Amino acid sequence: MDITQKTPLLAGLSPEQFMRRHWQKKPLIVRQALPGIAAPASRAELARLAADQDAEARLITHFEGQWKLRHGPIAKLPPFAKPGWTLLVQGLDLHVPAARELLDAFRFVPEARLDDLMISYASDGGGVGPHFDSYDVFLIQVAGRRRWRIGAQKNAELRDDVPLKIIANFEPVEEFVLEPGDMLYLPPGWAHDGVAVGGDCMTCSVGFRAPWRVDLARDLLPRLLDDAEDGRYANGMYSDPKQPATAQPGLVPMDLQNFARDAVQRAMRDPRTLERALGEALTEPKPRIWFAIGEPLPDGSGARLDARSRMMYDASHLFINGESYRAGGRDAQLMRRFADTRELAARDVGKLSRGARELLDQWTEDGWVQPWTS
Repeated sequence: MDITQKTPLLAGLSPEQFMRRHWQKKPLIVRQALPGIAAPASRAELARLAADQDAEARLITHFEGQWKLRHGPIAKLPPFAKPGWTLLVQGLDLHVPAARELLDAFRFVPEARLDDLMISYASDGGGVGPHFDSYDVFLIQVAGRRRWRIGAQKNAELRDDVPLKIIANFEPVEEFVLEPGDMLYLPPGWAHDGVAVGGDCMTCSVGFRAPWRVDLARDLLPRLLDDAEDGRYANGMYSDPKQPATAQPGLVPMDLQNFARDAVQRAMRDPRTLERALGEALTEPKPRIWFAIGEPLPDGSGARLDARSRMMYDASHLFINGESYRAGGRDAQLMRRFADTRELAARDVGKLSRGARELLDQWTEDGWVQPWTS
């Protein structure tokens, strides 16, 4: 992807300009960002996914002024002609190839920030109420019409009488209707309310995760401890042969405090330890993800990442689906290209060393990688 090339997707801005002017700063509405777009899934396919225990679905209804929320599997949806309900299917890109292709249009943002593509199917008047998200989102209208009201609200108060995070004192400052092909970008914290105008309204949401500092620390620290148990940094047990008798047994010894401080510092001393833990955490598959067992990559074949696979890299490591590998030289260059494009041509597969090719074969057997004809 040429990040300097202006594109209709971003209202004539280049990805470079968009990230500088709008990302995490201000909204952008784009008329006909994706002209002629087709919904990545039919309503029948969405109904099937809603009933599938391997998919993540929610049904939100607003009948007779009462909000209700139901989590999947959902065996039966309300009649399509009945106003006031919305079906949300999370991670559509994991189940529908067309959704994965739509998601790939936004890979000018680091993969480490990319979450998934959610689709909202709504009957006339359907929505989820005024709310705000703690992450960046691109809202793409793929079928029907939806009216959006947005506002940079700082004093939002949530209703305490509904099972949803609905803003009680919503104060919109802009309003517009999105037609198929139109798109709205919203930074974190912008309050918004989308309501279907007519039936068969479908909106795709490309969401970007933004981990909280405490959540990231909670995920990384156990991984650092695992490194310690594997002997990746010097271990040792506390000893205190010079500890004198004490008349204050409740006082924590200063030597023990220093020992504890040194233990944590040792875990962090090698920056590659933290980098490895971060890469593994960022590529860890979600709980509902599973892979079908495959066969080794055929000779002469290219390779493509399975839609469920997450692959990233840093200066020293390669990460895929929660695992990390040291990488260098030509193998590292080729594998980084694989992570950036999610595809590796047959000629590039042929350039891999024996060890790297064996690793690629293992990933293919694990279902992480699929054969691909370039």
